Amino acid sequence: MSASTDATPPPGPFDDVFGANAAYIEEFSLGGLKPLAARGLALVTCMDSRIEPLDMLGLKPGDAKILRNAGARVTDDTLRTLVLAVYLLGVERVLVLPHTRCKMASVENDDVVHDLIMSEYGVDTRSLEFHTDNDQLGALKHDLERIRHHPLLPKGLPVAGAIYDVDSGKVTPAGL
Repeated sequence: MSASTDATPPPGPFDDVFGANAAYIEEFSLGGLKPLAARGLALVTCMDSRIEPLDMLGLKPGDAKILRNAGARVTDDTLRTLVLAVYLLGVERVLVLPHTRCKMASVENDDVVHDLIMSEYGVDTRSLEFHTDNDQLGALKHDLERIRHHPLLPKGLPVAGAIYDVDSGKVTPAGL
């Protein structure tokens, strides 16, 4: 006897999110939204799931380009993306927004993370740079300067930094 081709597949690890999409498309209203940042903002923030970037800044879909990575660091890839966003996607200003209680700001350097992953999981991650720094304001200042002095970004591009408090929701400008 042959297996039926219309049999229901076994449950998978992504069924919850694909299933939720069915409800999402019932109320989907973003069709036709332009790919430009309507409010001219690029936001560099952390991938931390406690951060709701649109809500915390009074934005709506289409207002900003959101760039997320571990630690909200301005990496080479972040700079590449900002160049594209400025010249092709309507970005006129950049806000870099790390947050309190960030794992990437709680360790002294990348070696600590490499050692932890090796001891806990047996995986050698030394080929990667994690850009950890327990001086969060110092790292933010460094990252702002990387943007301000990047040769492919416009001189005078407004760039600011702030810290998001994951316990209160408050965004505090860093004044750097």
